[in-house]
Amino acid sequence: MMLLSHSSSATTTTRGLAAAPPPARSRRARLLPPRARVDTTGVGADRAAEALLLQSGLRPESLPRHVAVVMDGNSRWARARGLTPADGHKAGGRNLERIVGLSRAWGIRALTAFAEVDYMMGLSEWLIGDNIDKLSRQGIRLQVIGDTSKMSGSLRSAAVQADEATRHNSQLHVMLAICYSGRWDMVQACRELAREAQANRLSPDDIDESLVAGKLATSAAGEFSCPDLVIRTSGELRLSNFLLWQSAYSEFLFTDKMWPDFGEAEYLEALRSFQGRDRRFGQSKLL
Repeated sequence: MMLLSHSSSATTTTRGLAAAPPPARSRRARLLPPRARVDTTGVGADRAAEALLLQSGLRPESLPRHVAVVMDGNSRWARARGLTPADGHKAGGRNLERIVGLSRAWGIRALTAFAEVDYMMGLSEWLIGDNIDKLSRQGIRLQVIGDTSKMSGSLRSAAVQADEATRHNSQLHVMLAICYSGRWDMVQACRELAREAQANRLSPDDIDESLVAGKLATSAAGEFSCPDLVIRTSGELRLSNFLLWQSAYSEFLFTDKMWPDFGEAEYLEALRSFQGRDRRFGQSKLL
């Protein structure tokens, strides 16, 4: 996959004085990616983001409304650099912050993030605890979806706190899929419908696709509940039981990039690939 180059550098000097050397950083600090620096607030930032899309050959009106990402490759990324798995997960968390910021700035309406259970459990408590106020200021809604019976008590509490603090935000809906599987999602939806039928609130003959979709974990995203684009990093070519119902008509993009290395350039390239596809939503192509 062709990737865009993206680099920036800046130095500051005072007239007549040499610039002071930057403070020394440890090898680990040099290898880990920086924290996200995306300015996602203000009219100026929105205009700059739209300008970047146009420069990249993208049309804002043709972007996916919902992007889902399978964040794979954190441990392999760390191992290749002589770092610990924990360092890889930390780098992956920072990159998720970056992708959230870019998605919001580019006008994408929903973003669902999925990874291995242990990683998501640790990442989510950290992300919710450290970033909830910042996300609220940026108009971002944060929701945890998945089997709550398998989550720790502290994570369940953090998830409720995040939902209550951000549920009225509408700029971007971020869903963290934790203890989640597509099969679990369909089973819990069917159970909910069965309970309603048992209580005579609906007839089994009334059950259709829209009723099932309305009981799925992503249903809070409303019209954006199904991903238009599913991205998986690290070269793996499978869904891993992720959004099975919701991805029925999604476009897929698989990249060899490890998740911590999937940055702005790679995201733009994925959006370009999506924009160039002919989506038929299950319909046969007319000759």
